[in-house]
Amino acid sequence: MATAVTNGVIIDWLARFHDIVAKQRAYLTELDSAIGDADHGVNMDRGLAQVVAMLDQPADGSDASTGALLERIGNALLTSLGGAPGPLYSALFLGAGAAAGERTRLDPAELADSLRAGLAELVRRGSAESGDKTMFDALDPAVQALQKAADDGAGLGPATAAAAAAAVAGREATAPMLARKGRASYLGERSIGHVDPGAASATMLVIALVEAVAQG
Repeated sequence: MATAVTNGVIIDWLARFHDIVAKQRAYLTELDSAIGDADHGVNMDRGLAQVVAMLDQPADGSDASTGALLERIGNALLTSLGGAPGPLYSALFLGAGAAAGERTRLDPAELADSLRAGLAELVRRGSAESGDKTMFDALDPAVQALQKAADDGAGLGPATAAAAAAAVAGREATAPMLARKGRASYLGERSIGHVDPGAASATMLVIALVEAVAQG
């Protein structure tokens, strides 16, 4: 198990994220069919495949630091992911990369700080708040749980596991919410009773991190 997030863990993280999304593409499409454009699963699968292919290319040294690699991923997500998720996932990684800076490894506290900065950038781009029924409702509790675990002295494995559990709970909590952002908000009360597809894919992102750390 990895004790810190390195570039190798990050590359494995994105590969595992794509694997989970590819396997759950129909599920994401089903969720998005209810309150969106029915393209979230396809767009996420296709876009992440391009990002993973980019990461498989030999490194040129420009992303030697963890921060630089995260920013490279953020830029790739912006051009590869279609629809609304592209700028939001991009913002998450760009913000995290800027906070990570020249570090080459992130301990649990540094990972939490980086993801908190990424989440702030996502909010700046998308103006999401808790309860809006978006990916923020899964990511915000995940980052909070990660931060608390780090503050309590937990190692990377338990800290990311706590984040994943919080993300799952946040995802499920979107079902009774009234959508206030994005395409789902046009449905009004008809958006109630459906899990948000963005929160679902964001939870997959956190679960993929747990798996990458476990194998790191």
